[in-house]
Amino acid sequence: MESRLPEAAALEGERKRRYVREMFSAIAPRYDLLNRVLSLTIDQRWRREVVDRLAWEREPRGKYLDLCAGTLDLAAELRRRPGFAGDVVGADFSVPMLRVGKDKEPRVAAVGADALQLPFPDAAFHGAMVAFGIRNLADVDAGLAEMARVLRPGGHLVILEFSLPTRWPVRSLYLLYFRQVLPRIGRLVSKHTSAYTYLPDSVHAFPESAALAERIRENAFVDVDHRALTWGVASLYTAART
Repeated sequence: MESRLPEAAALEGERKRRYVREMFSAIAPRYDLLNRVLSLTIDQRWRREVVDRLAWEREPRGKYLDLCAGTLDLAAELRRRPGFAGDVVGADFSVPMLRVGKDKEPRVAAVGADALQLPFPDAAFHGAMVAFGIRNLADVDAGLAEMARVLRPGGHLVILEFSLPTRWPVRSLYLLYFRQVLPRIGRLVSKHTSAYTYLPDSVHAFPESAALAERIRENAFVDVDHRALTWGVASLYTAART
């Protein structure tokens, strides 16, 4: 059963890009609510850990990128940190998502932009972070290459992404929730017929943690590390630009 992928999760290239943008634009008004409900608010703790690992304290007046920023949770978290005096740019190709989050932190600059063709010069940022976005890219390697391009040498990259637990019985219980309960709640609240079916199936289709870490390494990053969060429900990746 785990090997079967619905059509949305199997999309590639421009078809995937179009589907993902339309999907997130449609669910934008209920996105934050569903994140809190479906994760039991654990997603907020994960996002705080992303900012903790960004090493922004080395350059508190620097410029930082929240890529695939959605409703700007990460960007707002960083901008509010005591001692932070730099600039934060939140970039996403779903403008409705950015609009939903624009009032969270007025000092964040929101930019409508495709992660595969970022409108920023080379070496523009001291650090970058991505939460639950890299899985949705039409070309993961091209997205990683763009992140490397816009980061300064030594700049930190932190990626938060869903993963699948490997240990029994956590894996079995989680898969039951992920494939049966989550899509039903998602459809009920968001009114979108496929978004919360796409979510678990796209996680199934995505490379495992070690494989993604290797792809990060192959795209001009060093000191690549990854670790599981909350029994393996999510994974946190850290790296530095060469």
